[in-house]
Amino acid sequence: MKRISFKNIQIFRLIRNFAILAGILFLLLLGLSFTTLPYWGYHWLGTSLSEIRSEPKTIVLLGGSGMPSESNLIRTWFAANAAHEFQESKVMVVMPGELSDSMSTPSRIFSELELRGIDPGRIIFEPKGTNTRSQAIECSHLISLSEPVLLVTSPENMRRSVLSFRKAGFEKVYALPAFENAAEADFTFVDDELGDSPGIVPDVGSNTNVRYQFWNHLKYEILIARELAALGYYKLRGWI
Repeated sequence: MKRISFKNIQIFRLIRNFAILAGILFLLLLGLSFTTLPYWGYHWLGTSLSEIRSEPKTIVLLGGSGMPSESNLIRTWFAANAAHEFQESKVMVVMPGELSDSMSTPSRIFSELELRGIDPGRIIFEPKGTNTRSQAIECSHLISLSEPVLLVTSPENMRRSVLSFRKAGFEKVYALPAFENAAEADFTFVDDELGDSPGIVPDVGSNTNVRYQFWNHLKYEILIARELAALGYYKLRGWI
């Protein structure tokens, strides 16, 4: 009985210590969300390797979720704009799916690019890769490694994507991170003009930091943590 009791005490201490550490981490992340550090961390992931030194031969649109989805729509928008700027470039849609199915994700991305004025003859596909590493390898079988390529993906995925394509043998890898644009409108309001409220409820109409920035920064912190874990895994596997 004494042994069991001792083990229970040890387990309780471990749980207590874990809860304390988790609480400290939570409070730290909560505090950081009121600063600009999460944004700059997110910005660094997207821009640290995003220079464009020459005209790309191929614009590589790395697919995200389904279609339509926020990630694929914004990436397609950026890829189409790049295709209009670099008129001689091919546009490669890198997204697993059945090309013969008009409702598949790669087919819908194709339709969206066509809708945005991209000549269908410029659009090619890589439908086999299922993660960034395999996509880079599959692209290396379809594109000359000496030709410059321009990657289009979400900002948090950009650094890992560039490093993965370099590891796959591409010599000139450029990047166009698909950042969201903030609305230019003033979203402040006067709370009392919209109706009475109990006195204990604070007014937030003029505080956009609490209404928007705080929550966006919490999201950035999750994206950064996830991406740093992915970068660490890719590094350990020798994929970057």
